[in-house]
Amino acid sequence: MEAGQFPKSVEEIYEDFQRRRSGLLRALTDDLEELYAQADPERDNLCLYGTREGGWAVELPAEEVPPELPEPCLGINFARDGMQKRDWVALVAVHSDSWLLAVAYFYGVKLDAAGRMRLFKLINTMPTLFESVSQRNKYKATGPPGAGAAAGPVVKKKKFEDRPTESKYPSGRLLKAEDMTPALKGRHAELFWPDNQLWYLVEIINVNAKTKQAKIVYASGEEEDLDLAEIVREGHMALLA
Repeated sequence: MEAGQFPKSVEEIYEDFQRRRSGLLRALTDDLEELYAQADPERDNLCLYGTREGGWAVELPAEEVPPELPEPCLGINFARDGMQKRDWVALVAVHSDSWLLAVAYFYGVKLDAAGRMRLFKLINTMPTLFESVSQRNKYKATGPPGAGAAAGPVVKKKKFEDRPTESKYPSGRLLKAEDMTPALKGRHAELFWPDNQLWYLVEIINVNAKTKQAKIVYASGEEEDLDLAEIVREGHMALLA
């Protein structure tokens, strides 16, 4: 992409970030086997790129110095067979997160302080790639709420009928540490699933403030036990009014 086409506004830079992140997330999850095959240790130094079109590519680093954009981590293929697959994916995810931030702030270098802060806040609403791939195994065993619907119809509970049961963005405020009290019982909330990047409507039906554990029920009727301390740390629950 030519320099004149670089995104300039906060919104344009954030959209570029989202698209590149989407491509990288797909590479590290749905397209993992293809990524793993392309990251052949017998080849030269390779980098994992997220593209502006929302795709991904494993390629050699740019030949020009300095490159047009910050370069991703060099040589991801050399580490592939030296560790467990899960650890390799996590390592690549961490370096990919760093690269996404580097690209965003390379574009945003001419923003003023308020613009840079707004850009960071927008970026920080998204889980990191590392968070997403680390959570994938946790949720993979059961799948998202309603994934077992083939065994029978999903029955939406009446108390949820006035709200959408899933959404792309949260509509409430994020759960905080000081919220972890018995008063949470009966509250409606949205729980984020990194695996499919959706927020699911839930009701908190039981809370143990001492152990910071909670039981929730989805609109589908499925129940789940949660570690609230972990949920707060990861920013994966939003309380609804």
